[in-house]
Amino acid sequence: MSQAVVHGNTVYLSGQVALPGESVTRQTQAILTQIEALLADAGSDKSRILSATIWLADMADFAEMNAVWDAWVDGKDAPARATGEAKLATPDYKVEIIVVAARD
Repeated sequence: MSQAVVHGNTVYLSGQVALPGESVTRQTQAILTQIEALLADAGSDKSRILSATIWLADMADFAEMNAVWDAWVDGKDAPARATGEAKLATPDYKVEIIVVAARD
């Protein structure tokens, strides 16, 4: 599996997860840090995210995840986003985020 694939001027990131067992807040923060690094390596940044798909192990954690997301994303450049509940690879994963971004 590739962490990131570039096709033309589009960057596709695989589902990013953080250390299992951490809180929703800590997992979301760590994932967003990973996303920033992967986008930078691919010649992009968070202001160029076109869409995001966020999977939560439990929708009851939506507000906690969303608080971190809202603090991270720039409101004027906010991407299209969907959030849903799914059984993740291990019960210790609480959040998984997939993004598609543009690049120069």
